[in-house]
Amino acid sequence: MAREIRRGENAGILSTLLKFVVNAVVLLAVSFLVPGFVVVGFWTAFLASIVITLLDYLAGTVFKIDASPFGRGLSGFIIAAVIIYLTQFFVAGVYVSIAGALIGALVIGLFDALIPTDVF
Repeated sequence: MAREIRRGENAGILSTLLKFVVNAVVLLAVSFLVPGFVVVGFWTAFLASIVITLLDYLAGTVFKIDASPFGRGLSGFIIAAVIIYLTQFFVAGVYVSIAGALIGALVIGLFDALIPTDVF
């Protein structure tokens, strides 16, 4: 029984790490595609994906808002763009303009539709 619990815990940790890795790759792809959206390297993107997840959790807990770009229509899209914009103040190596955050939220939403990994 204890061995089964450990495997379940490891699977949860590995699953979470895999989500952050995929989200980091998505952020790097968005950085390549969107002008005004710059992520310097993989580890910066990995840290940014953690910060975005934490900011999304905070927005969901405090304001009861789903920050999915397509989850709540225009309000979710705007909240997602704000979260992306705010990330640059917490992670060195991430530079996002307001237009880059808006376009980035749209592109991330499209990636999320193709590869559902809970970017937000």
